[in-house]
Amino acid sequence: MELRELRGAGNGISSNNSGTNTRGVTGVAELGGICIGGAAGGGVQRPPTKADLFIKQLNATNAKKVALLLVLGFIFYHGLLNWNYGSDSCQWLLSKGRFKGDNEWQPYGCMLHKYSLTDTRRCLRYLAFFDNKNNFVFIGDASIRLLYERFIEQLRLPLSLSADANENASTKAHFQDKKLHMMAQYIKAEEVSPWLIDRLYRLEAEKQLSSVYIMGFSHTNLINGNVTEDILRHYSVNLTLLGPPIHRLVAQQSRVLWKLVDRVDEEKLPSSWKLLLNEDIDRFNHIARNVFRYTEATIWESAWHISNGLLDNAVDGYELSQHGQRLEVQLLWNMYCNDYMNYNDGTCCSSSEPYTTLQIVAYSMFGVCISLLSGMGLRRWLKHLRGQTLYVPVQQQQQSNPPSSAISALITDYSTPLLALSLLGLIMGYFYLCDRTNFFMKENKYYSEFSFWIPVGYVFALGLFFTEDSRFTKVLNRDQTDELKGWILLVVLIYYMTGAQRVLPIHMHIKLLISGYFFLTGYTHFTYIWQSRGMEGRGVGNGSSKSLFVRFFQSMFRLNFLSVLLCFCMNRPYQFYYFVPLLSFWLSVIYFVLAMPPRISSSSVDVNPLHYLYLVGKCIGCLGLITVLFMSEVFFERIFVTRPWKALFVTTDDDIHEWWYQWKLDRYTVTFGMIFAACFHIAQKSKPNNLVFDDNNHGNLFSRRTSISVTLLALLGVGIYTAFSFLCRNLQNCEEIHSYILFIPIIGYVILRNISGILRTRFSTFFAWFGRISLELFVCQYHIWLAADRHGVLVLLPGFPTLNMIITSFIFVCVSHEVHRLTEILLPYAVPNDWRLVMRNFVVFLIVLIPVARSDGMF
Repeated sequence: MELRELRGAGNGISSNNSGTNTRGVTGVAELGGICIGGAAGGGVQRPPTKADLFIKQLNATNAKKVALLLVLGFIFYHGLLNWNYGSDSCQWLLSKGRFKGDNEWQPYGCMLHKYSLTDTRRCLRYLAFFDNKNNFVFIGDASIRLLYERFIEQLRLPLSLSADANENASTKAHFQDKKLHMMAQYIKAEEVSPWLIDRLYRLEAEKQLSSVYIMGFSHTNLINGNVTEDILRHYSVNLTLLGPPIHRLVAQQSRVLWKLVDRVDEEKLPSSWKLLLNEDIDRFNHIARNVFRYTEATIWESAWHISNGLLDNAVDGYELSQHGQRLEVQLLWNMYCNDYMNYNDGTCCSSSEPYTTLQIVAYSMFGVCISLLSGMGLRRWLKHLRGQTLYVPVQQQQQSNPPSSAISALITDYSTPLLALSLLGLIMGYFYLCDRTNFFMKENKYYSEFSFWIPVGYVFALGLFFTEDSRFTKVLNRDQTDELKGWILLVVLIYYMTGAQRVLPIHMHIKLLISGYFFLTGYTHFTYIWQSRGMEGRGVGNGSSKSLFVRFFQSMFRLNFLSVLLCFCMNRPYQFYYFVPLLSFWLSVIYFVLAMPPRISSSSVDVNPLHYLYLVGKCIGCLGLITVLFMSEVFFERIFVTRPWKALFVTTDDDIHEWWYQWKLDRYTVTFGMIFAACFHIAQKSKPNNLVFDDNNHGNLFSRRTSISVTLLALLGVGIYTAFSFLCRNLQNCEEIHSYILFIPIIGYVILRNISGILRTRFSTFFAWFGRISLELFVCQYHIWLAADRHGVLVLLPGFPTLNMIITSFIFVCVSHEVHRLTEILLPYAVPNDWRLVMRNFVVFLIVLIPVARSDGMF
């Protein structure tokens, strides 16, 4: 948001005694100095201070430069991390992490999917289908035995135990599921022994490829507390003996994990364990780390961190709690299954998504634009060095103060679209790097009451701080609608970032805010058509009629340009960005219904009062058609799965239920907005003596008594919905009722916002600024603020979640603002004012889509 420059109003000049001209106090108009003094002719200018110059630099352009430097810096930083430690997220999963506020484990730099019974068995069934053997072997002491039991519990299968007293008195547990090609076994081992070495070689001889071995034990004398250097040396030698069999197991594409000894709570230990010290445990773990560092085994550090973090909950001071054991089992399943199942919220051990031919073509086109722009810039720069005169537009010369001939030589009018496309190409590259690769880190969302409400409170505090007087007095004027869109989108973004959908009242209020956005869409576009003069064009030039037609395509371009671009560059279906298809669909409905003959406007109803009846008929017909579609889901699907537009409404899995769910939730919202706009504007057409309300001045809308009554009704309407959201217990029933009553709190808010002249004529510039880029904010959040298709959070600065959120938010807002600016630059080229040129461009776009449609099976 740019700070406004302080300028004087006049240009008066007076003469002093020496005959030179000096500016009076009222004549200081430029930034060359700041006037001080009170006399008209005695004013003295002082140079701007450092504070003045600093404030002058606080603008969107410089903010984007800072964002660019941050992006380049983090690319360099993560490049070094990947160079030194590799980009294998399995290493991050098994190495370290932290506990979040809800005692859930967050691996370092990747997202953990929570495997349920269904997810686990689906993974094993998928691997069994390709004839993979799902083999797990647990070798170790009692802690490994507990982990094994929790591992089997995850499958909800009976644990069958069989004792074999002839094998060094060790206990062997085993189960097998032939349908899943699943086999798991537990081998008891308190320390390294010849029998254990022989057992490992026999396991290698069984040729169970791609098996997982979890090993862990210490020394039999550890519990006695008499840990000497000889015992430590003996332990190190024994672990070294495991190197050759582990090497042969890993050569069979198996994975071997070494689980460190868990620390204990020395105060809670029973009397028989009192001699056990954490200092001794750390010495054993230090030896294990040193020995296995030079083998193919992986030190399972994250399991140690989990047990250490839950030490207060340890049973009897030494046994890891069941919650901790289940967390460790989740790590195992994420390690084993994520790369096959491709869960959106499970990026640990998951490979990057492969690129498609369409992505190659899209980025190649951007590469061509960047190459052409670079060639043009180099050519102009060389001409500039040779002293040749270059054409620089007058407007550009005025904007450059002082003029920069080198930059002016590079950027001219006819290269502006090329420059915009080149910048978009670089931005799309950043999108791809953030969300389609493992270059940057990702983490799971975290919800708590504080994580949601503190950002909401902070945002509204900023919104209330930056308030100004509006130029308008009308209800729902441009400043108000921008403000409303801004705070709606900011709250929705916080909702998505924190994963607050698990709280039903918050979920329902967020649905209400999104419905308010659609309601506002119906209101604003109806208002535009209502206030136009009979739909006649007011364009300039030959064939510039039918401005409503051009206006429709301009709105559709603003809505869809970024989403369509991301569909090509990020390999996602159009329905993935559900908000944009919904807005586009309802915008088409608005223009079709209102543009259908007879065309109705404020001027047409004055000429022919029957148009009021036609307007009522159109609204009733629209509501009726929507109801018919809603009453029959089969009929709905038949319409929207018809080729070739089927691809606009289905997900990647060729499923239309997501579109059905989003459509029916706000099926009446836009029509409610149109009806409200119609009633509002018709009420304004009353005779001056019979006006229901007056918004042409800074006063209140109604008389004092009427204002009190209307305010109470508006508060009641908002309160009813809030009470409903808390009392409703079933999500499906809540959303069904929501579709019918959403207009009550929305209209209540509009009344509360506008009934007072003071409130109606002031607005938040902070919210309005965000409202102007609200669409870009909603779409960009999928890939460069959140991560993994909005299932997680992007991590640029690991280890500092709050600071990382601030940095990613800053970059995200700057990118959204730049995309909005570039869209506005390309708009007149894509949608000219001449309707015939618009049709030409639209046909060209459809022709370009034909090969894409054929590859997706639309024809």
